[in-house]
Formats: sequence, C-alpha cells, structure tokens
Amino acid sequence: MKLVVQRVKKASVTIENKLFSSIDSGYLVLFGAEKDDTKQNADWLANKISNLRCFSDENGKMNLSIKDIKGEMLIVSQFTLCADVKKGTRPGFDNAMKPEEANEMYEYFINKVKEQNIPVKTGVFAAHMEVGLINDGPVTFIISSH
Repeated sequence: MKLVVQRVKKASVTIENKLFSSIDSGYLVLFGAEKDDTKQNADWLANKISNLRCFSDENGKMNLSIKDIKGEMLIVSQFTLCADVKKGTRPGFDNAMKPEEANEMYEYFINKVKEQNIPVKTGVFAAHMEVGLINDGPVTFIISSH
C-alpha cells in the first residue's frame, strides 16, 4: 500500500465540474493498493498518519498530529501510485490490486481512519476527478506499508 500524504490548508475533489468534497486544514491522502496488501497494512498506515506529528506547534516545530489540530482528511483513491515505470515509457499496472478488491481496501482504510475520530471526506473510487489543493509548507510524505 502506498500513500502520498500532503499537509494542506485546503483540498477538494471536483467531478464532472461539480464540487464533490472539500476540507480545510489537514491532509490530502492519495491511496494506492497493491496486490499483496492486507488489512494489517491498512491498519498500520491509518494509525501512522493519524498520529504523525507534522503540524507546527507554537514554536514552529513539527510536533502536532492531525488529531491535535482537529484537522480533516480528504482520502482519494489513486491506483497510479502502484505503477511500475522501470521499463520503457508506458507505466505498467500489474502490481495494482484488482479494482473490486482495491475498492474494498480503500473503504476499509477510510473506516480505520474514521475510527481515529478524524473527520474524513473522500473522492469516488475509479472516477475521473480533479483534485485541488493548497499544500502547506509544502509538506509531503510518501509512505509505504512495505
């Protein structure tokens, strides 16, 4: 499982020219599930990002979690995170989880984050989305469960 976690001031998902969801301060999380991923991988990642201390305290140090600042998460599925680009010029997606299983894993991950008492908004699995954000910092982490 791979995540791109971006600390944002704002983020949104637009589908077919209509705002679908948006958040203010928190994380935009791009989520990719790979063939060998398990619920244990999702559990670990949900706990990791829910407690990751990358928001600034009163001294400007990255010392606060998303829970501490009462932030939100916008979680968007993005299978292209699982692409293999080592050979040639066209990405290969053999390592990506099959869509039905990936959607189940995406929903499972969302629920695990919600269990951490963090407000969650989402995109739509497999939809063509426009994702907008104001990255705060910029602060971006790439986190893998492997």
